[in-house]
Formats: sequence, C-alpha cells, structure tokens
Amino acid sequence: MQKQQRVLVTGNNGYIGSVLAPLLQRAGHDVIGLDTNYFAECTLGPVPPESPTICKDLRDLQPADLRGLTAVIHLAALSNDPIGNLNAAWTRQINLEATIMLARIAKQAGVRRFLFSSSCIMYGTSKLEEADETSPLAPQTEYARSKVLAEMALRELADDEFSPTYCRNSTVYGLSPRMRFDTVLNDFVGSAYTTGRVEVHSDGTPWRPVVHVEDVARAFQAVLEAPRELVHNQAFNIGAEHLNYQIRALAEIAQQTVPGCKLLVVPKPGADQRTYRAGFAKFKRTFPDFEFRWAPTDGAHQLCRTFASIPLMRADYGGKRFTRLRWLRHLLDADLLDEELRWRRRAIHKIEATSNADA
Repeated sequence: MQKQQRVLVTGNNGYIGSVLAPLLQRAGHDVIGLDTNYFAECTLGPVPPESPTICKDLRDLQPADLRGLTAVIHLAALSNDPIGNLNAAWTRQINLEATIMLARIAKQAGVRRFLFSSSCIMYGTSKLEEADETSPLAPQTEYARSKVLAEMALRELADDEFSPTYCRNSTVYGLSPRMRFDTVLNDFVGSAYTTGRVEVHSDGTPWRPVVHVEDVARAFQAVLEAPRELVHNQAFNIGAEHLNYQIRALAEIAQQTVPGCKLLVVPKPGADQRTYRAGFAKFKRTFPDFEFRWAPTDGAHQLCRTFASIPLMRADYGGKRFTRLRWLRHLLDADLLDEELRWRRRAIHKIEATSNADA
C-alpha cells in the first residue's frame, strides 16, 4: 500500500463522500470528514460507517481545522444545476469562494495535496467527437461556471509545496448510503422501479459520460496515492470511452431492468439539450492499471436489487429526501436554514422531527 495519508474529505456525508471515506479508511488512510450535514438525514438503507467529522460550514473553516493533514479531497458543494438556478449567490459563495478559501488555508497549514472534485459538465454543448482536458470549456450554468472558475483559481496556488489535481467527474450514478435521484440513471431506475415507467423529456439523443459512484471513489484513491509528478496541477476526466451514452440508451437500460416497464419519450420545452462525449485517454494513460468495474446495466441491476430489499416506495422516490433541491427547500421552508443556507441555532435538534414528514 502507498504511504498512509491523513486526509480531510469535505462533504464526507454526501452522495460520493459516504462511499469514498469508508473506502479510504479500508485502504489504511487516516480520514477526517468535514460536512455541514445538510443531507445527514437523507439515508437510504443502513446508515453508513462514520468517520471522525468536523461539523462545520465550509465557509467557516479556520487554519486550525487543517493542521496535521497531508491531503484534502474536496467534494463539498451545492451539487447540481437546479440548485444553482435557485440562487446563484449560494453557488458562488459555497462552490467557488469557499473552495478558494479552503485551498488557501490548506496551503497555509502545510497540506501538500489537494484533490478537487470538478465536473465534465463544464464542456457544455460540445460538437467535438470527444471533449478532452484540452478542449474549450463552455459552462452553461452557475454550477458549471463555479467549477471552471475554481479550477482557474487553484491553478494559481500550485507550486512546489502545494499540489492541486482537478478530477472532472462524469455524471455519477449508482448506489450510495446517501442516495440521490436527481442524476440521470438513478432517476430513470428509481422511476422504473416505483412507477413502472421511464420518461425522457428531451429527444433522447444528447450524449453524457456516466460513471458509477464506487468507480469515482476508487479514482480519487488512485489520484491520492499517485506520485506527485504524475498528477500535479493536472485535470483528468474521470471515466472511460465506453461509458459515453445517449440519454435514450440510459432510459432503455432502466426500462429493461424492470419487467413490464414502459418507456415514454415526451420532449418538453426547456429540457436539457446539452450534449457532449468526453475523452478519457489521459486518465487511462496515467493510470494504465485502473479498471472501471461498473457498466450502467450492472449499476441498474444493483439499484433494483437494493430497492427490492428495502423496499423502496413511490413516495420515497418522488419525495424530498433524495432530491437535493427539494430537500434544501424543505430545510428553508421549515426555517432550519437561513437566507444564506446557514443552520439556525435550533436547526440541528429539529432535523429528525421534520424529516419524517416526507412528501
């Protein structure tokens, strides 16, 4: 095994973090989490193993919180386009400004490695056969712009003592203890299982690269353990060429996973028409032994088996706990978060009582 690292994982209680943190612990690393715990109650199935966690808003970090660390894996963010559209200022403050502040504090505290969870969504609508790390960036949303600007700011901090790496994730799917149904394949499979139908709201032709959450976690581990010179100040698309799929093909996978499920293509005005295929030659070249173990068909079957064992109900799929925007709106409407998305003093004690009233 590579030398043990003392790693801070921000967003360790989120969708990717609750898979990644236990993986790193099993690999022998000393993991500390940092999470404001917006989504601590959004658990599907057994509660995940806990890491020692600093319960703090990312915007309130102090240098003392990062002393003694060798690496930071920065996952914490408002995680998708609809939230960015709800209030652009929140996305700028948390995804961009707080990321830059975290990196500066980490550098000041002597942290040598900084892995930033970025996104292939920054390629926007690309007519290229494959968008690789050198392709023009065309962010279409506040979320995508926050990732582009954060990468640019982090590049300026890179030097001999501070080594950032930018992991541009494909669209993530798959089972996590803190599940989400607002990513494309998870949404399709959740709908197929609980309603017997899958609806595609575009014409189905846009392309997306997709990657299973466990493979994303393993990719972060590979980057963390790689020699510095291989990854220093580098961007990597996280995924593989064979994992580029058209939206309709993903819907068909969900349909075929659930017997008797119907597929409906119902184009709607304003549906997301962004399309891009991502290229992954750089990651493959840098990590030639790394294998992406999951295909969407396998992931869809894994989801369905888990849904049957719980069992997942239609109210769970359509409710608020597993859609990030709906859950944040719930916390705001319940007066648990203030107008800056900060917890009110009484909030922590009220979460359990209010989260049971799912609709």
